Amino acid sequence: VEVEESGGGLVQSGGSLKLSCIASGLTFESHAMGWFRQAPGKEREQVACATSNGESLYYNSDKGRFTISRDNAKNTLYLQMTSVIPDDTATYYCGVAPYDHCVGSWWGYNYSGQGTQVTVSS
Repeated sequence: VEVEESGGGLVQSGGSLKLSCIASGLTFESHAMGWFRQAPGKEREQVACATSNGESLYYNSDKGRFTISRDNAKNTLYLQMTSVIPDDTATYYCGVAPYDHCVGSWWGYNYSGQGTQVTVSS
């Protein structure tokens, strides 16, 4: 299984960014997929998760600013980030859950990529 995140970069506070994650070597629609992040000096934390039928979970107060979605035909997961703030600065990782159920913690993912860096300037 290979997982590759992309779409990170430098964005001004209040701006938007869309992250993408392509997973290969698996039956994509058989797995829930999620995003988690790690900011400098902080622990990793879950951001959002989506099952193959489109059910989504948001794990912190980012709900309303972030939207997770997936295209099963393209084996791709997305995270639309809007109204970003400096606290959103982190490396964002895409994770593959063991089954088509969202996991409770970031360590529940079987696979993840190298991450994509998001930096929000104030």
